[in-house]
Amino acid sequence: MSTYRVAQVTAPNGTFELAEREIRPPGPGQVRIAVEACGICHSDALFVGGALPGVTFPEVPGHEIAGRIEELGEGTRERGWSVGDRVAVGWFGGACGHCPSCRRGDFIVCAALKVPGWAYEGGFGERTTVPVDALARIPDALSAADAGPLACAGVTTYNGLRRGPAEPGDLVAVLGLGGLGHLGVQYAVAMGFETVAIARGAEKADFAKRLGAHHYVDSTAATPVAEALGSLGGAKAVLATAGNSEAITATVDGLAPRGELTVIGATPEPLGISPVQLIMSGRVVRGHPSGTAQDVEDTMAFSALHGIRPMTETVPLERAGEAYDRMLSGAARFRMVLTTG
Repeated sequence: MSTYRVAQVTAPNGTFELAEREIRPPGPGQVRIAVEACGICHSDALFVGGALPGVTFPEVPGHEIAGRIEELGEGTRERGWSVGDRVAVGWFGGACGHCPSCRRGDFIVCAALKVPGWAYEGGFGERTTVPVDALARIPDALSAADAGPLACAGVTTYNGLRRGPAEPGDLVAVLGLGGLGHLGVQYAVAMGFETVAIARGAEKADFAKRLGAHHYVDSTAATPVAEALGSLGGAKAVLATAGNSEAITATVDGLAPRGELTVIGATPEPLGISPVQLIMSGRVVRGHPSGTAQDVEDTMAFSALHGIRPMTETVPLERAGEAYDRMLSGAARFRMVLTTG
């Protein structure tokens, strides 16, 4: 019997341990991936902690997957895939195809979205089996360790910007310079926006400029964030990557008329926004999910074209617990990535 290793937890917020699984052939409409790298996302804590309905244990998280197709299930070759193809799978791990959102073509808000690590075992392992509609083709220019995070953190920030109201030359602010924000700034600059990076502390100004930001706003400075944005003419869009409701709320009055706040930093705390702040200037607040497999392909292609890469720290699979703890504690400033090679 052939087996492969996974890193799993057997109880909510348990310790990661290595376990073996039997290699099984993929079912109809599925492919088995030999995982080469898997990023660790902060939202993996929802699965490890059992905070989402339907999460079962033992739990193998991981939705920033990059690897190669190892075996094709029935009906997948006709979809254009072959053994050996380099593929990535992100938060979008497949859709039901028949709910009202899917029938409208809006697959990322599918009522039964198949998120890796939730609907099936994720990428914290040497192999995983996924629905064929979850696959995104990795460009040759990207390594597996780069492609994994781009399938979640990358596509979320890229889509959040390209589906917003800003046009080249407009002022766009990115709140936060962490795992999402450091990519958001690079994308905003490459899209031709006059880019403002917002973060805590004057010492981050140099880093923001190295990412290409045209302006830096220290959210701890005496001048309020909204006033700083207003002095630059007001932001056409703010991409809020920081999961901090108070910090997100502080940007609203810095939006230009008809400006849009796009929220991708997850937090359960409510935003302190009044209707008057929105109505008088026609402002919009929008929550933004990740992106489909095609969106992931678009993100990776754009990243390859413009030389945009996530900043990563790679750790072997057997050290999954250590890597997860570094992500959770904030000791890993950007993206932790598990590797199997």
